[in-house]
Amino acid sequence: MKSIRIGAGLGFYGDNWEPIAASIERGDVQFIASDHLAELTLAILQKDRQRDPSQGYARDVVPLLMKLWPLMRARGVRFVCNAGGLNPQGAAQAVLAAFKSRGWQARVAVVSGDDVLPRLLDGAAPASAFAHLFTGAPLAEVRDRLVFGNAYLGARPIVAALDAGADIVMTGRVADAALFLGPLVHGLGWTLAGATQARDLDRLAQGLTVGHLLECSGQGSGGNFGSQGAWQAIPDLAHIGYPIAQVWEDGQALITKAPGTGGRVNFDTVRQQLLYEVHNPHAYFSPDVVLDMGRIELLDEGEDRVRLSGARGTAPTDTLKVVAGFRDGYKAEVTWGFSWPDAWDKAQAAQATIRTLLQDKRIPHDELYVEYPGLNSAHGALAPLPKPDALNQSNEIWTRMVLRTPDKAAADGFGRLFPWMGLSGPAYTCGFTGLHNTSELLGIWPTLIPRAEVEAGVRMEMLENGA
Repeated sequence: MKSIRIGAGLGFYGDNWEPIAASIERGDVQFIASDHLAELTLAILQKDRQRDPSQGYARDVVPLLMKLWPLMRARGVRFVCNAGGLNPQGAAQAVLAAFKSRGWQARVAVVSGDDVLPRLLDGAAPASAFAHLFTGAPLAEVRDRLVFGNAYLGARPIVAALDAGADIVMTGRVADAALFLGPLVHGLGWTLAGATQARDLDRLAQGLTVGHLLECSGQGSGGNFGSQGAWQAIPDLAHIGYPIAQVWEDGQALITKAPGTGGRVNFDTVRQQLLYEVHNPHAYFSPDVVLDMGRIELLDEGEDRVRLSGARGTAPTDTLKVVAGFRDGYKAEVTWGFSWPDAWDKAQAAQATIRTLLQDKRIPHDELYVEYPGLNSAHGALAPLPKPDALNQSNEIWTRMVLRTPDKAAADGFGRLFPWMGLSGPAYTCGFTGLHNTSELLGIWPTLIPRAEVEAGVRMEMLENGA
């Protein structure tokens, strides 16, 4: 029975590329699928685009492919990624220009059409359209502050690009697992368009599961493993291997990694990734299929091999998820520390002084957020603080204060409230950081859009350099 092997690429913008090289050199893969867009990455790319309209894509894709292309070309490995972000055309052109400088020739397909901002900005849309997915708030609350809006596309345009012979497929916002499902549909001849038969939907569900297991790079092979008392047994994270899936025509799959690499693929590491970011395991929505994980079986075969079967699928919905971003004010933050004796009381007195100054000077702000690194910044309200007597005996107490404000001038001036306390406030020894640290905030607006309105505008364009 025919099978193909696909390897995990990056799990986020800036992730490590070296394990991908190991998968190409020693993992016998035909495809690499690389996810550069964490949930908030589009906000980062929007800030890049505001500074330079030619940007808006994950810039790590150029050096990444400059490292990997010689290995890929020698072995016929093809590469699918969403590094195009808000500007997939720009990303593709940058890659081809870099390749041309080395005399390398490649076919790069560009998938576009996920940008739905014009539709969101259309004030003629019904008031109920594009409501916030979780709160139900109307889009009118933020419409005049929207700066991007992108729908999560599915695997169909990726399949078209690979069918057309692309060496590299550059997309914008697509569903993470679709990056992997596309090569599986292409390579195994599965039915995607209009799939209605249970067998076809179950195959797509298996493929979606594979994508979900591989989309987070090393997290699928023992990285970030949180099992108490077991994470210490994950070997050689310095040389971790990213997960690889071998998938057969009937949808059966084997999760493994390249030989000689660190990390671990076993029942526990795979099941942790399986449930990662899953709200309802019986209805995991994607643009291509709705996955029911209820009958999935994971069989640990040892030697970093876990067999996957049992995923079930139903037809996808007639809507697609959209992630939109809007200007949401500014933030400024300052961190400083107080030492024994009376470390806690000093920190509280300094914090009270800042709140008094904010009130006296009538500085507009929506929130003053305070946390104590080393005490509650990891777990927030779930981390109960020791009693003040114990805190006062601490060697040091660090305090982080973050001002959120609609007024940039207020954010810019926040740091000026602190330096005078160096000589006129509670005794401290640990200094200030962040006195001149203002950044614009981008809020995220999740919503739904009719599938037909998006897919009618999806395009696949093939680009080639002339080297």
